[in-house]
Amino acid sequence: MSRETPAGASPTHAFYELADVTAAILAGGLGLRLRSVVTDRPKVLANIRGKPFLAFLLDQLVAVGIRDVVLCTGYLGDQVRAVFGESYNNLRLSYSQEAAPLGTGGALRSALPLFKSNPMLVMNGDSYCETNLKDFYVWHRRRRANATLLLTQMLDTERYGRVQSADDGTVTHFEEKGRDNGSGWINAGIYLLNLELIREIPENRAVSLEREVFPKWVGRGLYGFQAQARFLDIGTPESYTSAGPFFAAGMLR
Repeated sequence: MSRETPAGASPTHAFYELADVTAAILAGGLGLRLRSVVTDRPKVLANIRGKPFLAFLLDQLVAVGIRDVVLCTGYLGDQVRAVFGESYNNLRLSYSQEAAPLGTGGALRSALPLFKSNPMLVMNGDSYCETNLKDFYVWHRRRRANATLLLTQMLDTERYGRVQSADDGTVTHFEEKGRDNGSGWINAGIYLLNLELIREIPENRAVSLEREVFPKWVGRGLYGFQAQARFLDIGTPESYTSAGPFFAAGMLR
């Protein structure tokens, strides 16, 4: 898919700047599959190469000029606030602490009063995709999308499911995980979402973005941005073990 810049503009034009975009990180997961190796803290604080996993996500946001981040916390969320406080480098941090598990969609809806931009950049707190977030943002704005999912290609999609999209990037279908183990495009856990759609998420109950919300948005301006990018999910002991080598390899690039 084309990623060209409009005539007379560039990716650094104010229309494409990320400095005024608020980011939200979904950091409230229970991390049940990871408990055998991360027993005393939430997943986002899992130690990787001497620092919490969340720091790698925040570093990615610092690198593209983001200034405001909302941390949607849940399980042991007080630990997250204790470690990171109200700022990280040049990021201003605020917190939306759920009283009971709300899932990815419910947590995002609960944090809506803290969101300062439209669209919002949303990231899963237990995965990392080594991609150019500025390209992602430019692509979203050029298509006037209501929501864009960042997709990356995997040789084996069985654990993640697949996202099918048309030539123009329009998302057409979601395939549930566990159904097929071939190659395909997966949801990489990074989204640009317009506030109007976030407001539609039901309040005060557990809602899954992946299973309940995104499938309902098909045909309503939902796009998939395809990025050939390295991807890491620390949700299992096996993938968590690979996190150290993953980031070490990135430092050598």
